[in-house]
Amino acid sequence: MRVLLQRVSAGSVTVDGDVSGEIAAGFVALVGVTHADTEAEAEKLAKKTANLRVFSDMNGKMNRSLLDVAGAVLVVSQFTLYADARKGRRPSYIQAAQPDTAEPVIRHYAACLLEAGVGQVEHGVFGALMQVAIQNDGPVTIMLDSDHL
Repeated sequence: MRVLLQRVSAGSVTVDGDVSGEIAAGFVALVGVTHADTEAEAEKLAKKTANLRVFSDMNGKMNRSLLDVAGAVLVVSQFTLYADARKGRRPSYIQAAQPDTAEPVIRHYAACLLEAGVGQVEHGVFGALMQVAIQNDGPVTIMLDSDHL
């Protein structure tokens, strides 16, 4: 499982002209799932997301977590995080889990964020063509991979 975290001052997802999720300060979490991923990976990555210290303290040092700053998370499914572009010009997505596997794992990740104490968790629309607005703060972008935790 992979989560690309972008620290944001604002983020939103729009589908067919309707906003499906919107946050102020926090993370936009682009989430990809591979075939072997389970709820266990989602739990580990949610805990890491909630506690990762990349928000500035009063001295401007990245020393505070999402929980410390009462930040929100916008969770967006992103199967292309498992793109393999090593051969040719068209990426392969065979490492990405099928929707019936990926969607429950992503939903569990979002639920675990709430359980960890994140006050606001918003969502994109799984499988939809989404327009994602990200006002990256910093910029700070961090890749988490369950294989490396």
